[in-house]
Amino acid sequence: MSSWWLRRLRGDGMAVWLFLGPSLIGFSLFYLIPFVLGFYESFTDGALGGRFVGINNYTDLLHSASFRKAAGNTMLFTAIGVPLLIGLSLTLAVLLNRPLFLRSWLRTSFMLPLVVPVASVVTVWQIFFDWNGTLNAWLNELGLARVDWMQSNWSMTIVVVMYIWKNIGYDMILLLAGLQSIPKDYYETASLEGAGRFHQFRHITLVYLTPTMFFVLLISIINSFKVFRETYLLAGDYPYDRLYMLQHYMNNMFFELDVQKLTAAATLMVVCIVVMTSGLLRAERKFREYTE
Repeated sequence: MSSWWLRRLRGDGMAVWLFLGPSLIGFSLFYLIPFVLGFYESFTDGALGGRFVGINNYTDLLHSASFRKAAGNTMLFTAIGVPLLIGLSLTLAVLLNRPLFLRSWLRTSFMLPLVVPVASVVTVWQIFFDWNGTLNAWLNELGLARVDWMQSNWSMTIVVVMYIWKNIGYDMILLLAGLQSIPKDYYETASLEGAGRFHQFRHITLVYLTPTMFFVLLISIINSFKVFRETYLLAGDYPYDRLYMLQHYMNNMFFELDVQKLTAAATLMVVCIVVMTSGLLRAERKFREYTE
């Protein structure tokens, strides 16, 4: 065994481990080991040497009204925000794949939200949607009543729009790269055979863009579970009911030192993401086999 390791560490093998080592150590210390410890704590009745209680923590969690509300709001946000984001990103990618005036400037403008810090983004949205903000000032000028946007059913819509605005540039660039990788010969051949633009889009663009679409969908779903920073900075620890997300629930359990509910909720969220990811990857593989 020692000779096998020596052979593996010779030449490029040593260089690979030297480059990967710091990242692997950091990932293990700050992500993998804490998650494993948290997963174990979710089956005990107390931190640091608690008694093993099986799935009791998960049963209590699923009977918690606040957890069900947080999970429902998170799923609703994902179900609304992700399809809108994919549709708008694809539309922009198709448009910017053609020769347009100021095309380079438009690409850059859609990418700008990615480099703006979250706190700065939230500050701008607070100024616009605050009770004394810009939007209410416009409504007041028009003789309309002010609206407490973050304490109304509009709050979910505001966060969805912010999520789309923040991520549309990244998804658009990925889809644009996928569009540019499709050979132009396919479109020329289809055009010579009398196929219209809709037929080309349906039978060429969508088919060959499917692997990229699945990847963008996966990234968008994962990012939809990471909107806690925006909602937390916008509305605080206990926001309007429609904005109460899973991350709010886990954050509040952390402050209450309820480690069992915190780790159980985190484990369920990770399992949900893994299941959706596995399903998407399997669907993409089946689709690829079908098209081949």
